Amino acid sequence: MSIFLIVVSATIVYILYHQFIQHYTYKHRNRPPSPFALPILGHLHLLKDPLHETLSKLCSHPITLLHFGTKRVLHVTSPAAAEDCLRQNDVVFANRPRLLTGDIFGYGCTTLIWAPHGNLWRNLRRISAVQILGLHPIQSSSEIRSEEARSLARRVILESGREAGIGVALFDMTQSVMMRVLVKEGYYGEESKRFREVMEDVMRVEGTSTIVDVLPWLRFLGVKGRLKDKFRVLAETKERFLNDLLEKNKGGMQDIGSGNSSNRWSATLVEALLSLQKSEPEVYTDDMIKGLIQVLLLAGTDTSAGTIEWALSLMLNNPATLKKAQDEIDQQVGHDRLVEESDLTHLPYLRCIIYETLRLYPAAPLLIPHESSESCTVAGYTIPPGTMLLINVWAIQNDPKLWTEPKEFIPERFEGVDKEDEQMKYKFMPFGCGRRSCPGEGLAMRIVGLTLGLLLQCFDWERPGPELIDLGVKTGLSMPKAEPLRAMCQPRKSMAHLLSQI
Repeated sequence: MSIFLIVVSATIVYILYHQFIQHYTYKHRNRPPSPFALPILGHLHLLKDPLHETLSKLCSHPITLLHFGTKRVLHVTSPAAAEDCLRQNDVVFANRPRLLTGDIFGYGCTTLIWAPHGNLWRNLRRISAVQILGLHPIQSSSEIRSEEARSLARRVILESGREAGIGVALFDMTQSVMMRVLVKEGYYGEESKRFREVMEDVMRVEGTSTIVDVLPWLRFLGVKGRLKDKFRVLAETKERFLNDLLEKNKGGMQDIGSGNSSNRWSATLVEALLSLQKSEPEVYTDDMIKGLIQVLLLAGTDTSAGTIEWALSLMLNNPATLKKAQDEIDQQVGHDRLVEESDLTHLPYLRCIIYETLRLYPAAPLLIPHESSESCTVAGYTIPPGTMLLINVWAIQNDPKLWTEPKEFIPERFEGVDKEDEQMKYKFMPFGCGRRSCPGEGLAMRIVGLTLGLLLQCFDWERPGPELIDLGVKTGLSMPKAEPLRAMCQPRKSMAHLLSQI
C-alpha cells in the first residue's frame, strides 16, 4: 500500500508541475491564442477523426497554441505563419518529437523521418539522395518504373470490361518499383502480400501519438509497458521480414566501390550500404540499413499509389477533365508508342491534375510533426522550446481566402503556375518545405506522372454506375480513400495494337 501511495503522490506532483508551474512560467509571455482547455487533458477531449479537419474547425486563428495533455502544440493554418516556421525558424523547428511509436518502430527514433536534427539525420539524408532520390539515381532507375508501369497495364487489361478494384494493383506496382531500387532480392507471391499487410499496419501506427506521449505521468501506472506489449507482435513481425530481407541481400553481394564507378549507380541501396558497412560497421549498422529501407519503402509506396487512386477518382467524377488529359497525351505522344518519363515535361495539364489532386488530398495533411529546439518567434508570438509544430497544409490548401472554389476539382488553376514561386511556395506544399521536407518529391512525381499518363493513354475509364465515386477519407493521419476505387475500363481502340505487344 505504501508503494501505491508513493506512486500516486508522485503522479499528482508531476501533474501539478506541468499544469500549474509551467503555466505561470509562460503566463506573462506573448503566446499565441488558445481555446479553452481542461485541466490535465488540455484539448484532448476535442480531438476527433479526421484530425486535420477537426483542428481546422477548432482553431479560428491562423496560429493557435493547443495543449495535448502536457504537450504544447502549435497549429498553423496560414502561408505567412508557415513561412515563419519553415524558413525564418527552419533550424529551430528541424527536430522531431520523441514518440513511443517512433521508438518502437523507428529504431529508437534513429530513422530518416524521426532522427533529431544532427549528424545522423544529415548522413541518412545524404545517403538517400546519393543512392535513390537524387537526379542521377532517379534517371538511372527510369527503366524500372517503365517496366512496372507496363506490368500494371497488363494487369489492368485482364480486368477490362468489368467492374474492378484498382487500388491493390497500384499499391503492388509502387511497392515493386521501390523494392527493385532498394534491394536486389525482395518478396514475391504470398510472401509479398503478407509483407505488404505488415508494412501497411506499421504505417498506420508509426508516428501516431499515444496517451503516454501527451500524459507522460501515466508511465508511473504501467501504461507505457502495456502499450509496448500491444505493439510488440507487430514490431517483431516487421523485424523478421526486414532481417530476412537483409540476409537475402547479403549473400553474393557485389563490391560497389567508390568514386565515379559506374556500378555504384547501378547498385541497389542495400548493396551500397552493405559495401559501406565493411569499412564503417559502427556507422552502417544492420538497424540503420533496415530503418532506411523501411522509411523509403513506406514513404514511396502507399503515398504514390494513393495519389494515383485519388486522381482517377476525381477524374471519373469529372469526365471532361479526363478527356482533356487524354487529348493532351494523344497530341504530344501519339498512338505509336507508350508514354515515357521524358514526355512528362510536355504534358502540363497532366501535371496540373496531379497538383490539384495533391491540393485536395495531400498524403500528409498535417505534414510530419516538427518540434522546436529553443525559444523562437512566430507571427510575433513567443514559442517556447519543446513545442510540437503541426502545419495544417490541408487547411491552407482548402482555404477560401487563398483559393477560388477550394472544394472543387479544377486542375486549370495550376496552369502557368510555378510551384516554387514565392507567392505559391507556402500556399501549396504537399511535400512540406525547409530542411525536413520530403526528399522524395522528384521520384514521387515521376512514379505518379508516368503511371497516370499510361493508364489514361491506354484505357478508357468509366464509373461502374451513375453514382459519383465516393470521395470519403478513411480515419487516420494520412488521407487514404474510405472506399477503394472500383471502376470500369476498356483498352482504347487507338492503342489496341500497342497493348497487344506489352
